[in-house]
Amino acid sequence: MALPLKYNVRNVLVRWRSTVATLLGIALVVGVYILLQAMAAGIERSSANTGSPDQLLVVRRGSTAESSSIVSREQWRTLLYSPEIARTDADEPLVSADVLVLLNLPRSEGRGEANVLLRGTSPRGPALRPQVRLVAGRWFQPGRREVVVSQRLAQRFESFGIGDQFRSGPATFTVVGHMDGNRSAFDSEIWMDADEARALFDREQYSSLLLRPRDDAAREALMNRIENDRRLQLIAHIESEYYASQTGTATPIKWLGNFLALAMSVGAVFAAMNTMYAAVGARTREIGTLRVLGFRRRTVVLSFLIEGVFLATLGGAVGCLLSLFLNGYAVGTLNFETFSESVFEFQVTPAVMLKGLVFAWIVGVLGTLLPAVRAARLPVIASLKSV
Repeated sequence: MALPLKYNVRNVLVRWRSTVATLLGIALVVGVYILLQAMAAGIERSSANTGSPDQLLVVRRGSTAESSSIVSREQWRTLLYSPEIARTDADEPLVSADVLVLLNLPRSEGRGEANVLLRGTSPRGPALRPQVRLVAGRWFQPGRREVVVSQRLAQRFESFGIGDQFRSGPATFTVVGHMDGNRSAFDSEIWMDADEARALFDREQYSSLLLRPRDDAAREALMNRIENDRRLQLIAHIESEYYASQTGTATPIKWLGNFLALAMSVGAVFAAMNTMYAAVGARTREIGTLRVLGFRRRTVVLSFLIEGVFLATLGGAVGCLLSLFLNGYAVGTLNFETFSESVFEFQVTPAVMLKGLVFAWIVGVLGTLLPAVRAARLPVIASLKSV
C-alpha cells in the first residue's frame, strides 16, 4: 500500500521553516553551478558564432592560433591571384591579409590594465566579416592611425569613446568608430588598417589570410592545393570551424564549475541529510503509526525520497530563476589562446538549466536516502514510545 502524494506535500508545507532552509541551500548551490556553466557556454557561443563556413582562414602550418602565425608577403602574393578565389565587381580578389598585435591598455575606472587584441585588416576585411557592423562613427581610413573599437570593449577600457585618443608603443591612435560583433569573438578586438599596423609595430609579415572561394568545389580545391604545396608551409581552415575550435578558455571554467559544484554539493548533501534527519527525529511517532497501519519499509523509504526530490526540484527551480538575472550580462576574462581580454555574455540556456535541475535531483536523492533508510528501520514499539 503506497502513501498518497498529498501526505508528502502537506508535510513539506507544515514544516515550512526547515523546508525554506533546505530549499535556499539547494538553490544557492544550483545557482552557482548554473552561472559557471553559463560562463563556459558564453565563451563557446562567442567562438562558435564567429566566421563563415564559406571562407578559409590561412595560417602557418603548426600554428594553433592566428596570434602565433606568420604569413610572409611572398606567400600572400602566391595565393592572392589564385583562380579559386572569388572576385569583386571591380575584379579584385576577396582576400584580407591581417596582422594581430597585443596592446596593453588601462581599464576604465582604475581597474588596472589588460591586453587587448588589435587586428590590422585590409580594406576588404570588414566586407568579409558581414556579422560585424558599424554602430557609431565611421570606418578607419587606410594610411591613418585610426581605429574602430568594439562597443563592448569601449565599456571596459579608458579612452575608447569616439574622438578619444590613446597611446600604445610608438603611436597615438584616434578612435573613429564603434562596431558590434554580434556576440562573436570580434567583440573583443580593435580594428585598423593592416599596412599601417605593420609599419607602426615593425611587422614584416602578416598573421593570417582570409579568403572567400568562388564556390564549394573551389574551396575544396584551394584547401588541397594549400595543404599539398610544400613551398607554402601553410594550412587552410574553414573559418567557422577554426573559431569554434578556439574554445580552450571555456575548458578550465567548466572544470572549475564542476569542482565548485562538487565541493558545494557535498555541503548541500550534508545540509539536506541534517534537515531530513531532524525531520525524521520529529516524526518518529508518525513513522511508527504508519508501520502499525500496515505501510511497509520500502513505502516509508519511497515516501521520504519523494519529499527530498520534491524539495530539490523546488530549490533547483529557484536557483534557475535567480541565475536568469545574469543571462546576457557581459563580462571579460583572459583568453588563453591569445592572452588578451575576451568579452562574452552569460548564456543561461535551457540545456544549462536542465543540467542545474539534474544536479539538484542528485543532491536531493543523496541527501534523503540515508535518513529515509534510517526511518524505515526504526523499531515500531520504540517509535511509538518516543517523545
